[in-house]
Amino acid sequence: MSCNLCPRHCNADRENGERGYCGESAEVMAGRAALYAWEEPCISGRRGSGAVFFSGCPLHCVYCQNYRISAGRDAGVKVSTNGLAAAFLGLMKQGANNINLVTATQFVPQVAEAAGKAVSQGLTIPFVYNTSSYESVGTIEELSGLVTCYLPDFKYVSEETARAYSGAPDYPKTAFEAITQMVKQAGPCEFFCEEEAEKCGVEPGILKKGVIVRHLLLPGHVKEACQGVKLLYDAFGDDIYFSLMNQYTPIQGLKLPEELSRRVTKREYERFLDFVLDLGVTRAFIQEGPTQKESFIPDWNGEGLGTSL
Repeated sequence: MSCNLCPRHCNADRENGERGYCGESAEVMAGRAALYAWEEPCISGRRGSGAVFFSGCPLHCVYCQNYRISAGRDAGVKVSTNGLAAAFLGLMKQGANNINLVTATQFVPQVAEAAGKAVSQGLTIPFVYNTSSYESVGTIEELSGLVTCYLPDFKYVSEETARAYSGAPDYPKTAFEAITQMVKQAGPCEFFCEEEAEKCGVEPGILKKGVIVRHLLLPGHVKEACQGVKLLYDAFGDDIYFSLMNQYTPIQGLKLPEELSRRVTKREYERFLDFVLDLGVTRAFIQEGPTQKESFIPDWNGEGLGTSL
């Protein structure tokens, strides 16, 4: 069967072992399933988000901090749908506030099957779909009724930038359409109250449903970042939250364009924040302190998946 899960429409016969543009066959590969403390406060909370990092990626950004798992074939470990369901349940038992599906686009049918099995076995915490937003609307529709929380990026508004850094000039239009579908499915952001949190086994204040859009500020791209926030705020207003990130770090081992070979300056981030605040955005997470560290990148050792690399 030809694969068209992502906007690349590569038509790879992944069911029979052929690899798609994402670099993966239909056999689920993942690098880690563990508590993760570095998401937004309403995602991680104090106990952590149950992050499951999947192998492969439809986008392949030149600056990807997770390139060892997103671009490396056979990175991670093989996982069955039963194994995934067990990993989800194991994370809940460890106290995870949610199941955080990181770059799962290429495995959405298998992930949906595993999630259904976990729910039937007593999973009560919400699913978070953590994505680059390079998604087909139809694939997002498959998650309706399963995923209640979306954590999408909105990387670019310029086709030129999207082509240069991700080989995807259609990214701005495609990502906007995908986020529109996410907002349609999830609705305005809601957070667990104490009574609901106790019933579901999460901390009060954790995201229950809704969309938080991330933008990673790239060096020299303040103007485009501002344009992206304005586009989304004009479209969705206070129905979404923003997460404005300054943590871009040039990763050793990657061949980067010269303009991406430095970190974002404090002044660049301040200019970005000033624009967002002047725009009237009040529902936003901002970053303070030392966030530009490679130590935020976990090991892809198969933790929590019943085996190791």
